[in-house]
Amino acid sequence: MLRMIFGFGLAAGLIVGVPLFGLTVALNGHPPSRYGVAIGYLTMLIALTCVFIAVKRCRDLDRGGVIGFWPAMGLGLGLGISLVASVCYVLAWGAALAVTQMDFAGDYARMLVAQKRAEGLGGEALAAFTAEMERFRVRYADPLYRLAMTFAEIFPVSALVSLVSAGLLRNPRFLPLHRS
Repeated sequence: MLRMIFGFGLAAGLIVGVPLFGLTVALNGHPPSRYGVAIGYLTMLIALTCVFIAVKRCRDLDRGGVIGFWPAMGLGLGLGISLVASVCYVLAWGAALAVTQMDFAGDYARMLVAQKRAEGLGGEALAAFTAEMERFRVRYADPLYRLAMTFAEIFPVSALVSLVSAGLLRNPRFLPLHRS
């Protein structure tokens, strides 16, 4: 099972990490795309199909077409793959920041303050929001905070994919293996 966790986890991590790293390096110095978040989460979902494939493969080939919810989800397979993929994602983001020397938190904070200003926010409310963004920028400079924030971007999504995969594939009639 560990071999499957690391194999599929690394595959998912590469599928999500390589585009994250590549796009971050390639677009360094350019303003973030309006669709950046959507592209990021779509890439995560594509990568996390590895969880579904691994659980189905385990059910069909290793367990005779039957797998319970907990073996698929919580006792290793789904969450294990999710954990490995999430660590790869965190490492890719850290590497991209190191290579580009990007001030992501500063750029992000300035962008949000500009958006609030454009929406008509002013006075004390804008000053309070600007101070909040400055606190975020300072916290994000701490590597442990940054790692935790980056992990929190992908792990809930991967846990949800694991949950859905386990729920669907515990039913042996859902996408059964057809041997020819």
